[in-house]
Amino acid sequence: MRLIGVVLPLVLLAGCSSWQAGPGQVKQVAAERLLGYQQPLGTGGRLVVQRDFGGMGGGCYVAVLVDRTVAARIAVGEAASFQVPVGTRVLGIGIDEMDDTLCGKGRLRRELAVKVEAGSTQNFRIISDNRKGFDILPLAQ
Repeated sequence: MRLIGVVLPLVLLAGCSSWQAGPGQVKQVAAERLLGYQQPLGTGGRLVVQRDFGGMGGGCYVAVLVDRTVAARIAVGEAASFQVPVGTRVLGIGIDEMDDTLCGKGRLRRELAVKVEAGSTQNFRIISDNRKGFDILPLAQ
């Protein structure tokens, strides 16, 4: 009985962390939620952002920001691709301010400086962790 009292809370806490989608599980963000950086650029690069599966914030969109401008509203298990100019870009995530429910009332801002080269593709994932909250990280290749 003591073992259950120790293991159960650990299992419940672990259940709040996200996990990366397997092949074929990721859907593309719906066109109406792609808000910027969709036009092909002759000399630009591409940033691909995928959101993990998980219960934390599962019913809410997360805003994907490129150069601090909302580029998409992404749900759990979705991915979006952005065409960006060459140079250092600021890629981030934030609260979806278009949401008028409790999802849009919190605080979230995580950013990365990303060096974009002509013709390059870089992949990132949005994770949720029971201790740190949401974050955006380079996707391990």
